[in-house]
Amino acid sequence: MTVLSVNVNKVAVLRNSRGGLEPRVTRAAEVAIAAGAGGITVHPRPDRRHIRPADVDALAALVAGRAEYNLEGNPFAPPRDDYPGFLALVERVRPTQATLVPDGDGQITSDHGFDLARDADRLRPLVAELKAMGVRVSLFVDAGAPALDRAAEIGADRIEIYTGPYAEAHAAGMAGPELERCAETARRARALGLGVNAGHDLSQENLGDFLRAVPGVLEVSIGHALIGEALYAGLDTTVRAYLDIIAASRQGS
Repeated sequence: MTVLSVNVNKVAVLRNSRGGLEPRVTRAAEVAIAAGAGGITVHPRPDRRHIRPADVDALAALVAGRAEYNLEGNPFAPPRDDYPGFLALVERVRPTQATLVPDGDGQITSDHGFDLARDADRLRPLVAELKAMGVRVSLFVDAGAPALDRAAEIGADRIEIYTGPYAEAHAAGMAGPELERCAETARRARALGLGVNAGHDLSQENLGDFLRAVPGVLEVSIGHALIGEALYAGLDTTVRAYLDIIAASRQGS
């Protein structure tokens, strides 16, 4: 069964827009886990625009032994203010998984994967360091990315397919080519012994089609759409709706 990992970044965005403590990311994570989510994802950035280092610590304590904890971030971003650097955060909380993403401050959200032909040698020692901490390592890649063999060669455990272009194509009624690119990428990754995750702009509208077409997806990380939908239906109800979609996609595949 595909694990649903709920990204609670947007809860922190809302909290930070007003100041103070509410809404609490820990409460959102608690509700998601109680509803059946198998994981919690956060993407702390050096500019602390949403999740902060203190949130990373608090969520680690809440999630421990109850669900997977996925920490996303740019491993090359230097420490700044109270952001100690991505690897330092991972070492501090020892999440289940570290998802390495090549994002920068100028990006509103992650919008591309690693160029593995170019970046693999820089990533190699960082992957080794993370694995020495006992953390599973996933690399964020574009659908159709070449050089997936480099991900396996440097010791990554999984890739996460960037699904933004698929979601955009799905909304336009032209999902077929992007779905095939994602499926082909998943097939190549699995042949190399890599696990397959997916995330970005997945929603209740497009998730079922994605999972029916793309083989062996181990985890989907969903935040923006899920939290937005939860404003109308409630977080518990929305998480359960996603889990129903995941279950139905596997029964029909």
